[in-house]
Amino acid sequence: MREKKACLIINPRGGQNIAELQDITTVLAAVGWDTDIAIKEYGGHTMELANEAAEKNYELVIGYGGDGTLSQVVNGVINAGGQHSTVGLIPGGTANVWASEIGLPTDPIKAVLALVNSEPRKVDIGHVEVESLTFPETKQNGQGQSGGNKSQKKKAKSSSKAKHHFLLMAGLGLDAAVMGHVSKPLKYRIGPLAVGLSAAKELPAQHQFPLEIHVADGSRRGEVLWKGEALQLVVGNTRRYANIVEMTPNAYIDDGVLDVCVITAGDPLTTLQQVASLLLRRKPDNLTSEYFHGAHLTITVPATIDLQLDGSAVKLNDYLSKSDRKALEQVENKEQVMVNYRFDAQPSALRVAIPCTYDDALFEDSAGK
Repeated sequence: MREKKACLIINPRGGQNIAELQDITTVLAAVGWDTDIAIKEYGGHTMELANEAAEKNYELVIGYGGDGTLSQVVNGVINAGGQHSTVGLIPGGTANVWASEIGLPTDPIKAVLALVNSEPRKVDIGHVEVESLTFPETKQNGQGQSGGNKSQKKKAKSSSKAKHHFLLMAGLGLDAAVMGHVSKPLKYRIGPLAVGLSAAKELPAQHQFPLEIHVADGSRRGEVLWKGEALQLVVGNTRRYANIVEMTPNAYIDDGVLDVCVITAGDPLTTLQQVASLLLRRKPDNLTSEYFHGAHLTITVPATIDLQLDGSAVKLNDYLSKSDRKALEQVENKEQVMVNYRFDAQPSALRVAIPCTYDDALFEDSAGK
């Protein structure tokens, strides 16, 4: 890329990502880039900094951190309109899935050199919001009797600070439960092992859950794509998942649709087969997985099922209005409250820096650079 006015947003990770900062800025200055530095100081700060940088029309907004940092930068730039700024990454996280997807070196200095030798490419972005909540049957006369077969639905209204966009994937189920309980200080010290420790604690408590997937037809539910019991759902904009497997191996980042993989509930033998397939074949076993794709989807799960975006857990309450949060708190058994998520592909919504050496595997239209 030619000379750039850039904003470099750093996730310090307990000081780990500060050590290389002088060398990084030296390289950027040597190639003629005018780079301003901003350092994350608290949760959500990265998204705020990225939003400010995009509103100031920085040509390049660079995240120095992991996929969570990148996700915050993406959301900040998109919230500012996403028209003028290109998003770049210097990997400095735990999994660095996006870096692996596009062939970006994990060594910070090599990554900067690859960033300099990159080009801006338009890519799709996934968008998620809570469309509504479906509450259980109401009580009558304070006697605890069910009041008919109708459920109450409340229109959800999210917090302005909620993350709504994802570049890589969204997950409902096991993965979000695990990621939501990872200790960040421990992750900074021992990396992926911290995720493994969280998994060891959380997986025994996880169980199958009811899931419905519909085509979203405007403001209405359309065709039922799948209904049943599931252990995990992944909505992919890209292919790699936790840098271990390809949960959505047929995904492209410029095709205008999202790819969905459902890991269905099964007996202990089929569950073991699925685990073996994920570890050995790096892909889900077809016996206990289902695949779909679509530009607009409605996905319904219980309120107790966690959500993650780009590897970071998000809170359901952040997507709800104050009245909805209060109504949810008053329900004793939250498994009976169903959350109706709306997932949309937003075509060509963002420009990202892609190394010139990348083989374009994620691009369906590799000619449309």
